[in-house]
Amino acid sequence: MNPVQGEDIKASLNEKGGFQVWWRLLRPHTLTAAFVPVFIGTMLGVLDGGFHAGLFLAMLTASILIQIATNMFNEYYDYVRGLDNENSVGIGGTIVRDGISPKTVLALALSLFGAAILLGIYISVTTSWWVAAIGAISMLFGYLYTGGPYPIAYTPFGELAAGFFMGTIIIGISYFIQTLTIHGGVIWISIPVAIFVGAILLANNIRDLDGDKENGRKTIAILLGKQGAIRFLGALFTTAYLLTLIYIIIGLLPLLSFLAFLSIKKAVPAVKGFIGKSQPIEMMPAMKATAQTNTIYGFLLGVSLLLQIYLPI
Repeated sequence: MNPVQGEDIKASLNEKGGFQVWWRLLRPHTLTAAFVPVFIGTMLGVLDGGFHAGLFLAMLTASILIQIATNMFNEYYDYVRGLDNENSVGIGGTIVRDGISPKTVLALALSLFGAAILLGIYISVTTSWWVAAIGAISMLFGYLYTGGPYPIAYTPFGELAAGFFMGTIIIGISYFIQTLTIHGGVIWISIPVAIFVGAILLANNIRDLDGDKENGRKTIAILLGKQGAIRFLGALFTTAYLLTLIYIIIGLLPLLSFLAFLSIKKAVPAVKGFIGKSQPIEMMPAMKATAQTNTIYGFLLGVSLLLQIYLPI
């Protein structure tokens, strides 16, 4: 790979210098995966009569900081292992295209983890130290996702881990700190959200399938093959929407939660956008549509729970 190709990638992705270098390092398009579960978990708590603004803001900020730090660990360790180069698509490119020191990226990630820990202490002091224990485990998995000797991202379990910790666990904690209790309904409602979070990672792995395969990864997209992975992505979306429908029918979610089905408008092109594409940069719109599906679904589901307080149906 030569520098000219790297510059071509920068031009194709419209990557600019200055502040945008650091903005790309955050991978802002992934941050909705941190916002959505906190929002939904909190709204479930509000629906059950509990709300503490300070705890909500602390939980939201901590989740976003952990997501950003995880992105930075990903950027650092993929570079260290030689998986990213100046032509890699879907990364911040801060190290391989913008020349930022890898040690700087690692230091920033650790600093953000430190800030999240301080917020976690505040949440734990206010609620329960069980939150600290669960939060510590979640942060450890955030690091092990691409760090450590056996990165989870290089295995078939990346989607499962991301969905569980960024979906079910965050929703559960967000609900618990508002109500100081937890029940099965919260866990069931978290499953479609976990599926959508996992779908974001699956879309990422479909896009990077060829490069990941060359570098020895064993993601579920590689094991299923491209066509199988695309079908699996469609099956995940279908399952998430079917569960949402069932929850509405049995009364676990309010009728207003039908609003979340408006996100199907993005889910369809998210799946179709991968068909017939061979270059990672060609699959970027499908990857974006997958993330937008999660954002729209999660936001509308949370709004439907909030509206249920004022418009009980």
